[in-house]
Amino acid sequence: MADARDLERLRALEKRIETLKATQDPPAAKEDHHTLANAAWRMVIELVSGLGIGFGIGYGLDVLFGTMPWLLVLFTLLGFAAGVSTMLRTARELQTKNEQAAKAAAERGNDARG
Repeated sequence: MADARDLERLRALEKRIETLKATQDPPAAKEDHHTLANAAWRMVIELVSGLGIGFGIGYGLDVLFGTMPWLLVLFTLLGFAAGVSTMLRTARELQTKNEQAAKAAAERGNDARG
């Protein structure tokens, strides 16, 4: 059985552990895999929608003017280029956000040390 002195030492140890835990930096927030999957789906949708819109415009103009494959091919390629451009813009946006988060985390780490 533990006597009163051992219980007192145990409580003091628990208190010291709690104070040390409070002074430590919280663990870095891990990137949620759902967030990354959402970003990937967003880029896929941007590419496919660019292709679809280009295809639709090209097909409509081909039917209207009677130049069946030419405008379809041209606008499908333009839609692909627009989709890739939008994807790259999204990738740059995500990269900038990640760099800002890393910079903020590094500054918090420097503030805690100094």
